[in-house]
Amino acid sequence: MEKFLDAATEVFAEKGYQHARLSEIVARAGGSLATLYRAFGDKEGLAFAIVERRLQDMTRQLDAMELKGLPPPQALRKAARSITESLTTPDAYLVNRIVIGEGRDFPALRDWYFDNAVTTIRNRLASYFQQQVAAGALVLHSTPELAASQFFMMLFGDLTIRTACGYMPNPETDQVLAFIDGAVEQFLHGALPR
Repeated sequence: MEKFLDAATEVFAEKGYQHARLSEIVARAGGSLATLYRAFGDKEGLAFAIVERRLQDMTRQLDAMELKGLPPPQALRKAARSITESLTTPDAYLVNRIVIGEGRDFPALRDWYFDNAVTTIRNRLASYFQQQVAAGALVLHSTPELAASQFFMMLFGDLTIRTACGYMPNPETDQVLAFIDGAVEQFLHGALPR
């Protein structure tokens, strides 16, 4: 089944979701169209499976972060770098492209992505923020959930939009890391003089 998902990722990335043909996916993966239909149902089922695979990868990376006990500057840099690794893979670019570019045509897929992938990241960050507020290490001017959403979008909103629309198809790692390090500093220290 992974061969079908890998082939679908390649074909969707090359042709776009709308123009991708199941016959081409089967030709690249090997196997038969009947096997693909049994495993995934249709093209939308393949897209769901690709998104689910990304979510599993992201969850593994989030689980490995172990932010508890780290001071905010160290924890947020670690989280930002881990999330960046997860969001700068070919699968991630494709998922963003499908969700952002074709979300209106596939609202179930779009909503599932936001309800699972985005919410998972936000909840992990919000939990860390809540712990740090309770410990007196952070002061938030909003809820931990809103702060987590703001942190995530500050770091990755621009990257996600640029890669999804093809404006920045393969950003350089150093460029992305410099951007996220700056965003972490901005988030932690704000803009007003102290």
